[in-house]
Amino acid sequence: MKITLKDGSVKEYAESRRIIEIAADISEGLARMATAGEVNGEVVDLRTVVEEDCDLNILTFNDEKGKGAFRHTASHIMAQAIKRLYPDTKLAIGPSIDDGFYYDIDREIPIVAEDLEKIEAEMRKIVKEALSIEQFTMPRNEAIEYFKEKGEIYKVELIEDLPEDSVISFYRQGEFTDLCAGPHLMNTKNVKAVKLTSLAGAYWRGSEKNKMLQRIYGTAFPKKAELEEHLAMIEEAKKRDHRRLGKELGLFMMRDEGPGFPFFLPKGMVLKNTLLDYWREIHTKNDYVEINTPIMLSRHLWETSGHWGHYKENMYTTVIDEEDFAIKPMNCPGGILVYQSEPRSYRDLPIRMGELGLVHRHEKSGQLHGLMRVRCFTQDDAHIFMMPEQIRDEIKGVAKLIDEVYSLFGFKYHVELSTRPEDSMGSDEDWELATDALRGALDDLSLPYVINEGDGAFYGPKIDFHLQDSIGRTWQCGTIQLDFQLPLRFELEYTGADGEKHRPIMIHRVAFGSIERFIGILIEHFAGAFPTWLSPVQVKVLPISDKYMDYAEKVLADLKAEGIRAELDSRAEKIGYKIREAQMQKIPYMLVVGAKEEESGLVSVRSRFEGDEGQKPLGEFVASIQEEIAGKIAREVKQEEK
Repeated sequence: MKITLKDGSVKEYAESRRIIEIAADISEGLARMATAGEVNGEVVDLRTVVEEDCDLNILTFNDEKGKGAFRHTASHIMAQAIKRLYPDTKLAIGPSIDDGFYYDIDREIPIVAEDLEKIEAEMRKIVKEALSIEQFTMPRNEAIEYFKEKGEIYKVELIEDLPEDSVISFYRQGEFTDLCAGPHLMNTKNVKAVKLTSLAGAYWRGSEKNKMLQRIYGTAFPKKAELEEHLAMIEEAKKRDHRRLGKELGLFMMRDEGPGFPFFLPKGMVLKNTLLDYWREIHTKNDYVEINTPIMLSRHLWETSGHWGHYKENMYTTVIDEEDFAIKPMNCPGGILVYQSEPRSYRDLPIRMGELGLVHRHEKSGQLHGLMRVRCFTQDDAHIFMMPEQIRDEIKGVAKLIDEVYSLFGFKYHVELSTRPEDSMGSDEDWELATDALRGALDDLSLPYVINEGDGAFYGPKIDFHLQDSIGRTWQCGTIQLDFQLPLRFELEYTGADGEKHRPIMIHRVAFGSIERFIGILIEHFAGAFPTWLSPVQVKVLPISDKYMDYAEKVLADLKAEGIRAELDSRAEKIGYKIREAQMQKIPYMLVVGAKEEESGLVSVRSRFEGDEGQKPLGEFVASIQEEIAGKIAREVKQEEK
């Protein structure tokens, strides 16, 4: 049989082999690092026997899917430790997640934070025991009886939901056996570094009608140094938490009267509007027109678009004049109505319509998180209507625009191509054509990408841009979705050069994604210390005492007249205190004024970037800061303020 590896090389074997054996044949080092295998796109155990020709990828902790197998094993080790320490505990589910794993448990006496260290210690014992991990199966009825005898009611419920002819997969390590489809590591000894991070509540199977269970979160790494680096990043993330900084800097607030509905405060509105001004600037430069569509539209529209059938549980609905209406969760159907408002010719295409549309989506209360997960947000949508031969160029144009945006803020990013999900509409031919068009555009741009199987929108495949912030976290923001389906469902047309009617193709795309979420990301990326062009307050004028208030007010007026966002600290406080307060507010520039400055018509400049920059004529300072703002220059911090 022929085994085609990720690099295109081929291994040939006369008889079947386990994946771990193939990894060892490639190199002993690879076998030691291997966590799982991927056979023809399916992630499987290293125990899996390969019996015929296939494409094989040996996964390690450096691969996201490899991390999943590693951390899934860590969740089983944690469950085993909990059962050793607290045998009466009932186990629910324990998957791997981004950055770690969790296990949901049910115990009469809840686990408390002080217990986590004890559980960690028991986990380390299990790792040292180097228990082999084995997979086996049982018929469904035997599996149900097995867990009934153990009193594992949640496992029984999961199995009872499976078809009667199911063969149930189990994993065993030492005395511990769990219901699981895998994959898992070969041995517990590889999970060298673990940390249990938090406790939370979680309804069984995500339903508020069910019992509240306890969820224990943790993370795991192959090396202690990697764990320490990760924990240091978490501590840094806490310092940068946009919810805390948003409150301290007066940017936004959340209230119980509107859970998931953010309130932007005056300084937050300056930040938001500055971002929107930039959005309009780059879209005008790229030949977009801006539209605005109603926030509420009739059920008929959402049925035609498919949202009523595919997305209704996330939509807010009401009845007007005995007709069902929905507050829009997405802007695209409104954009389509604008396209339909007049006849279109091939000479008009492509039409690039941008919209800063307020959308509402019902998120569960437990999923809400500051500005990162809200129930209403402004989506920087654009919808491009085009002919088939324009697809690649338009996709490349959008990708370049998104690159320009992310580069401005100093974000690195990677790209994923998401393919057809199970719940989708449209023909196989359309999906293949759309996916090939996206892939071709990425290849033309020489943009590296990974395939994210089955994660496309229900109406078409998409390209997702995952940006990386200053402390290494990734966020999915920009997206390009190619859509053959909505133009068909809405019977969109344009007149071609041949005089006949043709169907346009549609791109859905965002750069920021959600403006609110992007602001949250920016707060954490910059730790609240925004570049000068983006800062709500760019200059703080600090008079040394009340004697120089008149001069300070003149400086303030001159700054405002030049379009610079400035404030005056008129409090009767010492200048050192005023400087520290301005530093705490992350103000880029402070202009200190006293007797010497007033006499000479100068200002003493202190910056967040270099500290004391000396005395300058006000006009010289204004010219330099205007250049910095106009060029959207991000100055580097050369000296930490004391």
